[in-house]
Amino acid sequence: MTEYPLSFWERDSFLHYDFIVVGGGIIGLSTAISLRTSAPNASILLLERGIFPSGASTKNAGFACFGSLTEILSDCQRIGEDATLDIIEKRWKGLEILRNRLGDKSINYQQHGGYELLFDEQKDAVDKIDYANAMLHRLFEKDVFSVRNSLIRQFGFNENNVHSLILNPFEGQIHSGMMMKSLIRYATELGIEILTGINVQEIIDEGNYCSLRSSHSSGDITFRAGKTAVCTNAFIPVLLPEYSIKPGRGQVLITTPIDSLKFKGVFHFDEGFYYFRNVNNRVLFGGGRNMDFAGEESGELSTSHLIQHRLEELLHSVILPGTPFQIEHRWAGIMGFSSSKLPIVQKSSPNIAVGFGCNGMGVALGSETGRETAELLVSS
Repeated sequence: MTEYPLSFWERDSFLHYDFIVVGGGIIGLSTAISLRTSAPNASILLLERGIFPSGASTKNAGFACFGSLTEILSDCQRIGEDATLDIIEKRWKGLEILRNRLGDKSINYQQHGGYELLFDEQKDAVDKIDYANAMLHRLFEKDVFSVRNSLIRQFGFNENNVHSLILNPFEGQIHSGMMMKSLIRYATELGIEILTGINVQEIIDEGNYCSLRSSHSSGDITFRAGKTAVCTNAFIPVLLPEYSIKPGRGQVLITTPIDSLKFKGVFHFDEGFYYFRNVNNRVLFGGGRNMDFAGEESGELSTSHLIQHRLEELLHSVILPGTPFQIEHRWAGIMGFSSSKLPIVQKSSPNIAVGFGCNGMGVALGSETGRETAELLVSS
C-alpha cells in the first residue's frame, strides 16, 4: 500500500492530536467522552476500522444486566465472593453512567425486569437465593432475586422443562442501535472527531508522542498523538500482541412479529450462556457458545448451523411452545473474554493505555471501562 497523497491542508489539520482513541465501540466512544471531560480543550480523534463498530457494540442483544443467579453463584465458586462483587459493581456503575450520560429515552431503556429460567439440573440454585441476596445487599441494599414460578405459565414457557423462574427487578433492556448512535452524536457534540474505515496497523510510542500507522482504501496514513488509548476489545492482540484475550462469537436471531407475545423483559438460562428478550412483539434469542467453545473462539462474523439450529430448537421446545413463529434475521458479534472476567485497563507504555475485555457485558461495562481508561491516560 502506498502513502495517501496528502495536501498541505490535510497534513496541517487532520493528522496531529492530543489524544487518539483506537476503536469505535462502546469502550472507545466512552473513553473519548471521558477524555473530553478531563481535558476540555484537548484535540481528540477516534479511529474505527469498520463502517460500524467491528466487534459487538451494534450486534449485541441490548441487555442492561449485571448477571443471572447461576452465573453469580458460578463466579463465586470460581473467583471468590469479593471478585464477583467487584465485577457486579463495575457493571452496575457502568449502566448508571450510560443512562445518566445519554438519558433513557435516547437508548430506549425499558425496565421490565430480568429473569432466569432454571431447569432440573439447576434447581438447587433456588436454595442459594438467600446467600446471593445477602452478598448483593452490600450493593443494592435490598433483595435482588426472588422466585416467580406463577409467571412460567403466564409467559407461555414450557412448564415441563422450566423448574423455576427467578426475577431480578433491577435489570432492563435497551436498543443497541439507538445507544450507539446516541454515543456517536454525544461525542461529536463534544468536539470529538470520528473517522471510520481507518485500519490502524501499528502504534509506536516515540517517547514524546505516538505514531499510528493506518490504512484505508486509498493508501497509508500516519497519525500522531500525544497519547493513545487502544480499545479494540477482542481484536487488541492485532496491535498489541503482548495482551491475551479470547474472542467469543455471540450468535443471535430475531423472529418476525408474534401476535399476543406473552412476555416482556430480558431472560437468561444456563449461567447466562443463553439469553432472550422481547423487542416489541418479536423475540430476540442468542447464545449457545458453550456448545462449541473452540469453534466460537472466532473473529468471523458468520453464523453456524449447529448453534442456530439449537436456538430454533429451544424456541420451539421451551420459549414459544405451541406458538408459530418465523425467523426474520440472523447475525453474530465478536466479544472479548479475559481470564478474570474483569476488563483490563493498563498502561502499555508511557503514552499508550488499553481498555478492553468486557466478557459479553459491554453494555454494562463499557462506560466504566472507558472512564477508567481515560483517567489512566490523563493522570500519567
